[in-house]
Amino acid sequence: MQQQVEEELPETRRKEIFLALVHTQDKRVAVARSRQVVAGQFGVSLDLIREIEEEGLDNEWPPL
Repeated sequence: MQQQVEEELPETRRKEIFLALVHTQDKRVAVARSRQVVAGQFGVSLDLIREIEEEGLDNEWPPL
């Protein structure tokens, strides 16, 4: 069930998660830890966080 919900996240939500990830890393939180923090904050899996991170970097989403 969770996987199905994750696959349906709208782009605006994915961008919100990406922004939170970048802001967390800007606070000098290690990359691996920042993924855990943001995954917990948004209630999504670490795999989804990695996918969103890659998508955000590939598409140069703000704040890049």
